[in-house]
This record gives sequence, structure tokens and C-alpha cells, in this order.
Amino acid sequence: MGIEIERKFLVCGDYQSGAPTLYRQGYLCREPGRTVRVRIAGSEAWLTVKSLTKHTTRQEYEYAIPIADAEEMLLLCNGPLIEKYRWKIQHGDHLWEVDEFLGENADLVVAEIELQTSDEVFQKPDWVGKEVSDDPRYFNSCLSVNPFQNWQH
Repeated sequence: MGIEIERKFLVCGDYQSGAPTLYRQGYLCREPGRTVRVRIAGSEAWLTVKSLTKHTTRQEYEYAIPIADAEEMLLLCNGPLIEKYRWKIQHGDHLWEVDEFLGENADLVVAEIELQTSDEVFQKPDWVGKEVSDDPRYFNSCLSVNPFQNWQH
């Protein structure tokens, strides 16, 4: 069984390092308890199935698919696509993924770290701010139906 343990944080400083990759993704299924996502990142594409998140842990199954298939599947997705630039930044022993959202989610920048265990110790970079792991509004599947620009700031 594939397990994902992920924590999310808002970004509050300068994080950019290297060249980002453009991500486009959409949801074929976005129901309580499960999502099915199609994602294109650079020259690669995946189909991903995720279970309900319990705190920071959920089941995750991810499969590489041809880009042409992913492009066609994106046309089948319900709701607008999520588009973002992603930076991968090594800090200490961990790889951080920083997403700078575009379109209706512009001005939102979130950092994620995947862990081996839920109690794993890690170093936070100085550009990492408030943790939002338990706030479902920051899930990409939620941002596709309730974009950041619609929130009361």
C-alpha cells in the first residue's frame, strides 16, 4: 500500500532556487474520501489516486502515463485546472517542494515536505511560515473549486 505523509506550510520569505517546473493538474474525481488526479509536470505525466487525509497521512497510488493521454484526461476533469510553478529545494536531509500558484490561486505560495513517519524530525527553512497541514482549503483538490482569490483575506 502506498502511504503519503505530508506537511504543508505557508511561505513567508525568499525561497526561489534554480528553475521551477510548470505543473498542470485536474481532478477526474473529487469526493469526500477520495480524489483521482491527472498531472503534467514538464515532460512527464501521472494519474494519482488519494484517500481521505487523516491529519498528515493518506493512501496514495501514483502511475506514470503518456503525456498525450494526460492531455486528453485533463479535458475530462471537472472544475478548473490547477496551474503552478514548483521549485524543489534541498534543506538539511529533506527535499521541500514549493508551489507558487497561478490563475485564480495567484498570490498563494505553499511549501510541502514528505516524511517517512508522522513524528519524523526535520529542519524548517527560514522561509517556512505557518503550518496549514490540517486546513483542507489548502488541498489542491479544494483550491480547484474554491480558489485562493475567493477567500476572505
